[in-house]
Amino acid sequence: MPQTEKPGTEVAARTPLRWWTELPLILLVYGCYTAGRLLARGNTASAVDHGLAILRIEKDLRLNAEHPLNRLFTHEAWLGVPADFWYASLHYLVTPVVLVWLFRRRAEVYRRVRTWLMTSTFIGLIGFTLLPTCPPRLLDAKYGFVDTMAQYSSYGWWGGEASAPRGMGGMTNQYAAMPSLHCGWALWCGVMLWRYGNSRLTKVLGVAYPLLTAIVVMGTANHYLLDAVAGVAVMGAGYLLAPYVTRVADLVRVRVAPGTSLVAARSDGAGSPIVSGGCQTSPGERIPSQRESSLASGAEPDAAPTDAGDGAPAPAR
Repeated sequence: MPQTEKPGTEVAARTPLRWWTELPLILLVYGCYTAGRLLARGNTASAVDHGLAILRIEKDLRLNAEHPLNRLFTHEAWLGVPADFWYASLHYLVTPVVLVWLFRRRAEVYRRVRTWLMTSTFIGLIGFTLLPTCPPRLLDAKYGFVDTMAQYSSYGWWGGEASAPRGMGGMTNQYAAMPSLHCGWALWCGVMLWRYGNSRLTKVLGVAYPLLTAIVVMGTANHYLLDAVAGVAVMGAGYLLAPYVTRVADLVRVRVAPGTSLVAARSDGAGSPIVSGGCQTSPGERIPSQRESSLASGAEPDAAPTDAGDGAPAPAR
């Protein structure tokens, strides 16, 4: 006999992830990231003041990782040039690749970790807006930093203005240094590779990628050490807020599509076989109301649910 539902119960429809719905969402976040950087162009003097304040804080804390790394990358082109390519491109390549990999291989966690990344990115945009910060490479030369992107610009597609292609420096906000989303995104990718990779190589990459990215952003004089620390903090805040963002998104989805149940909206694509009255049952198992009615009709109390399936003969007395 087919399973029936009590009034007020719902079957959680499976909601598989679709690339044609995910891709526009990713593009929307990237568009907001780019637009946010452009709109957050703060006063240059204020941005310089913020950068110098970070240097003073690091000096008080006896932190100075940027200067030795920047001198090394400036004097050694075989380190500086690859570092510039790394800074200019990898965060735009590795992050989408990891997202696609999770979408195809780890669909059960994709929505949760994607929401974590997006939430952290929006927090970073708030940081760019509220705290425009001059990166070390744009400070006066007396502070001892060299812009390796400008020094090695003949090797790549970028000019002297950030990592933008030549002639397009005006399309980017050069004062979006705090927090470092290069480091934040790299940390997210590293956690994904370590947590969900099945090989030793993926785990090694999961550790190496965020660490090398932190070295690169400081060695190229694009970020301070505290920018990198702030990038990690932003990812932590995004991780904590992501469940609440997911709940709000589910509620909005139910409001927009009234025929969608909240249980179905919260499905990450795995789906539950049967959800009825808060009790989850496996295929072939009777729901509680059926078990109670079968006992009330005279069935043996100790009979197993599978002993009385559809079409099965009654047990001998």
